[in-house]
Amino acid sequence: MPSQDRTPAPPSASPPYRDPAVPLATRVADLLARMTLREKVGQLNQRMYGWDAYRRTRDGGFELTEALYAETERFEGLGALYGLMRADAWSGVDHGGGPGAEDSAALADLVQRHVVERSRLGIPALFVEEVPHGHLALDGTVLPVNLAVGATWDPALYERAAAHAAAELRARGGHVALVSALDIARDPRWGRTEECFGEDPHLAARLTEALVRGMQGEGDVFAADKAPVVLKHFAGQGATVGGRNSAESELGPRELHEIHLPAARAGIRAGAAAVMAAYNEVDGLPCSGNRALLTGLLRERWGFDGLVMADGLAIDRLARVTGDKVCAGAVALHAGIDLSLWDEGFTHLAEAVERGLVGEAVLDAAVARVLRLKFRLGLFDQPSARPVPVPGHTGRALGTALARACVTLLHNPAGVLPIGPSVRRVAVLGPHAATTAHLLGDYTAPQRPGTGTTVLDALRRLAPPGTDVRHARGCALTGDDRTGLPEAVATAAACDLAVLVLGGSSARTPDTEFDANGAARTLAPEMTCGEGVDLAGLRLGEAQYALLDAVTATGTPTVVVLVQGRPHAVPEAVDRADALLTAWYPGPWGGEAVAEVLLGLTEPAGRLPLSVPRSAAHLPVYYNHKDTEYGSYADGDAGPLFSFGHGLSYTTFAYGPTRLTGHTVEVDVTNTGTRPGRTVVQVYLRRLRTPVWPRSLELRAFQGVELAPGECRTVALCLGADQLSLVGADLETTVVPGPVEIRVAGSAREALDAVPAVLDVRV
Repeated sequence: MPSQDRTPAPPSASPPYRDPAVPLATRVADLLARMTLREKVGQLNQRMYGWDAYRRTRDGGFELTEALYAETERFEGLGALYGLMRADAWSGVDHGGGPGAEDSAALADLVQRHVVERSRLGIPALFVEEVPHGHLALDGTVLPVNLAVGATWDPALYERAAAHAAAELRARGGHVALVSALDIARDPRWGRTEECFGEDPHLAARLTEALVRGMQGEGDVFAADKAPVVLKHFAGQGATVGGRNSAESELGPRELHEIHLPAARAGIRAGAAAVMAAYNEVDGLPCSGNRALLTGLLRERWGFDGLVMADGLAIDRLARVTGDKVCAGAVALHAGIDLSLWDEGFTHLAEAVERGLVGEAVLDAAVARVLRLKFRLGLFDQPSARPVPVPGHTGRALGTALARACVTLLHNPAGVLPIGPSVRRVAVLGPHAATTAHLLGDYTAPQRPGTGTTVLDALRRLAPPGTDVRHARGCALTGDDRTGLPEAVATAAACDLAVLVLGGSSARTPDTEFDANGAARTLAPEMTCGEGVDLAGLRLGEAQYALLDAVTATGTPTVVVLVQGRPHAVPEAVDRADALLTAWYPGPWGGEAVAEVLLGLTEPAGRLPLSVPRSAAHLPVYYNHKDTEYGSYADGDAGPLFSFGHGLSYTTFAYGPTRLTGHTVEVDVTNTGTRPGRTVVQVYLRRLRTPVWPRSLELRAFQGVELAPGECRTVALCLGADQLSLVGADLETTVVPGPVEIRVAGSAREALDAVPAVLDVRV
């Protein structure tokens, strides 16, 4: 039945909003002027789980569900649809019923045609998809998680991988990519640490820029293989109390501006189309209802004119302070939220406007931002999916390249690695040795059988002919099951080298119980990391330590490989093993990358994106703490086990004296070993005179350098206003004149001992 608030149908002549030749702003204004209040509210709602919008038919096609019909009837159209192609344990979508690479575009086209036909004005929907480390969909390329990307210290490589992820998304009919980028890992007990680029704002900012450039490209209109990015989460979600997901934060304004906002500002300067408001509160105000943050800072001070999306069900949480969901929706809209996610609060916006809780002009501004994004995507001119072929091998190549670049050698005092020709028998042990499931990280779709390479299989394939590679699991990933220890010990004792593959897992299973927003409520048997999996301690399962003790006690040289989504506390590996490296969650082809590094076919190139603590009791251990004289414990070392920026190579490097030419920092770097290798030149500032209390060190520039044996190269890095600025007493970012120490080194720890050059900063 026709809606009572419909306006008369437009005349037969094509209206301006339908004309691609008309300026974008004019098209938006023309369409907005034709919309009813009901239609406007519909554009701001993103209510459904996308997997509830379709089902498979007996002939293998798709049909739309009554749930979708009801949703499009409610507002005579659809603003946005979340997760149409999402496939994971939460959605329950798998290869038996979900859309794969071959038919996702057809499903998207079916849904879009229904939406457009149901809309009086022919307004298409945005299809919003999770792209945390590749598109979260069946047959999507799975890339290493963000923490692994941070370990590459290689924005250019990540930009290429991000571009591929966007192309895959668009080829399948998706439009908008939700990507974690803004959270800073300040407490590794947080289960979502794997979604962070690291602990440092400068490193995160450079990788966020690369993400935006890669996924979005350039220009106001998105190319057919580019996707607008929603940067998650704004702001300060990595600093919740105790590392507990969605808990309160105790961030002061300075900590927020110095540590948690630079990545967001860099992403916005790079042109990010949207940001997602975080769950946490800042100074008592939840981000989704924080007008000072979303409007005062983001829009008015930073000039952001893009879209702001709420996180899942975050608007309804505001009812705790507003009293009901109608007021919650009004508060969120007034604060600066444009698009909801599953909330009821935004469905009542018409009532909120009629009651005077929020002005219709505020509503119109939000609707205009949603419509503008749809016009930029070309959805009005070509609403159906336009698949652009994406070479299947490209994703695997980029994922493997990132995996190789993230593997970080932490400890190798006797040079046990790389594995030499005298090693003829290798024992590959541990709960991660022969599995790919635990290489993938959270937010990963089900993989087809045979996808990926385990460490064990890769070593068997890549080791020199005649090498005997033996295997025993040894122990369980979690708990204290040690029934496999005797076999593992016997295997290690009979070999020349033991490779012990330990770590954690973010692998969800169908028996995991989930909250309404998809966070894990009760854990899968082996799940130790991921959203909803926060830890009080940082220990691995106790059986893994028993396996480490038993294997090293055999006297066989032992290499420990850690596969993890957070820096677990394993000081025993440093004390007892002969070498230690971490691969984070390197993706399905990570086993190949690890094997290549172990065998010396690839040089270890990763550097730590965050500090590794000795234990949870030592937290926090991030390097850029305030520069105070109190830094020790009476009962132990307060420093990290391994510092931010640390990483070893199979060669050695020498850094010459730091030279300054104006604001350009120069240093000669020499490969003093016998193998080629990559080092990351890291430039740290130590402020000598400031209007506020300074930090001990601040990373402000870096550059990866590949050198042949004996090669020397001059590395020059310019420190511009962005690198030299600080957050002043008024919380404005500014360049303050005065002396600044410039320290160039291969890690934050080495920078403390480096001979500084003093730069006299002048405005």
